[in-house]
Amino acid sequence: MKPADLLRLLALSAIWGASFLFMRLAVPEMGALNTAFFRVLFGAAGLLLLLAILRVKWRFQGKLHATMLLGAINSGLPFVLFSLAAKVLPAGYSAILNGTAPLMGVVIGALFFGDTLTSRKVGGVILGLAGVAVLTRTGPVDFDTATVLGALACLLATSCYGLASFLTKRWITDRGGLDSKLVACGSQLGAVALLLPFFAVMAVLEDGPAAPLHAGIGTWFALLALGFVCSALAYILFFRLIADIGPVKSLTVTFLIPLFGVLWGWLFLQEQLSWAYAAGGALIGMALLLVLMPARAGAGGNKQKIDGKPSAS
Repeated sequence: MKPADLLRLLALSAIWGASFLFMRLAVPEMGALNTAFFRVLFGAAGLLLLLAILRVKWRFQGKLHATMLLGAINSGLPFVLFSLAAKVLPAGYSAILNGTAPLMGVVIGALFFGDTLTSRKVGGVILGLAGVAVLTRTGPVDFDTATVLGALACLLATSCYGLASFLTKRWITDRGGLDSKLVACGSQLGAVALLLPFFAVMAVLEDGPAAPLHAGIGTWFALLALGFVCSALAYILFFRLIADIGPVKSLTVTFLIPLFGVLWGWLFLQEQLSWAYAAGGALIGMALLLVLMPARAGAGGNKQKIDGKPSAS
């Protein structure tokens, strides 16, 4: 890997790791739904601006509806779930749990898409769940109902990522493919379309307008960073990485996001560090190695490759 590619990989990991920090900053004042809505709104705006600057032709080849539905699954729902988790979980917790997306993909692929479930993948899923248990049971946050619900929200979010990877292959790749920038932009528009009605309903409620209208500048900065940096800019870096080093090597970002998520939470939110971060994160990291490591030639029979897109936090 060239130094420039390594720098882009580290930058992308740092940006996506920072998304959990920004959610922790925005959610207490803005609320989970508003945080998710403005994130996808600003992300869509940034990507539309990018398409205009690059003069990308608006040719979805009949796949606009598919990309928008993918966005509802891959951005709209997960961003709401991670925002809900941000109410009770430290940024480091959510960043580590975000790494379970490939593990959820293994389960979903085996259950609904006929993917081959090898003993190595089963071992990876079990090891990953053990890491989740270690983190939630022994971490610095009390193990109570709120912690469990927050962890479940994160796992549901990563399940959405896993499902979206298979649907991307079925709806986009297997139908001739599409410019990845158009897929990203269409998906953010779909996430906006999903969350807009709920945002509008909240806006007419008695306390609905209070959060967006009276949020402080720090909250709006966090929302802008979530949309323009953690979504739009991150996609630019990710597309460049795939072009330069390929999708498999680009997946190493999955291993680095938790490190930056824990680091930013400790530096800027004074979140308490614990050996549970290392133990739980190491178990999930080993699980990812088992699941993502390419099989030896001739081993494992027929396999269905999960799309190279990592979880966009």
